[in-house]
Amino acid sequence: MSRTPLPKRLVIGLIAAASLFSGTAHAQSPAAAATPPASTAPAAEEGVDAEMQRKLPLPRFVSLKSARVNLRVGPGKDYAVSWLYLKPGLPVEVIQEYDLWRRIRDAEGTEGWVYHSLLSGERTALAAPWLKGKAQATIAMHRSAASDATVIAEMEPGVVTKVRECSFGWCEVEVSNRKGFVSQNEIWGVYPDERF
Repeated sequence: MSRTPLPKRLVIGLIAAASLFSGTAHAQSPAAAATPPASTAPAAEEGVDAEMQRKLPLPRFVSLKSARVNLRVGPGKDYAVSWLYLKPGLPVEVIQEYDLWRRIRDAEGTEGWVYHSLLSGERTALAAPWLKGKAQATIAMHRSAASDATVIAEMEPGVVTKVRECSFGWCEVEVSNRKGFVSQNEIWGVYPDERF
């Protein structure tokens, strides 16, 4: 990976609510790049039985289970650690599998390998991470799944939300004990037109 080794902080906050989330998204350490093997093994995240593991699609969104997740340059503990994630619940996309290892991609496009048990099937999302750093950018959380519904909160870009369900272009999310609906195209962690 050719990224500058600077610590990054995931901007996490909820403007309309008093409580804020905090935590770093990831920090980089130097590591050599490796070419990963092709996806072959049918294993999946913990908590899913063996039969279901063979049926999980690629790519798919999951979230980080642990407060410390090493991102490696290859699928094994012998490979160098390129990033350290320090934010449980952060959404990531599984793009490849090899044995019990998953190649993931985060919202910034960083890719690497993590052990399957460090991932959770719980769906989470980031509120419009592409708007981070833009003045007065917020994402509206509505009382119901309609653009003219009452706005109950406004989220800063980068807020981590739990995603309860998505359908017809809207997702029900929860953050800071507030539940509401956001437009599906304003969050990262779900696919366009995905329903669940």
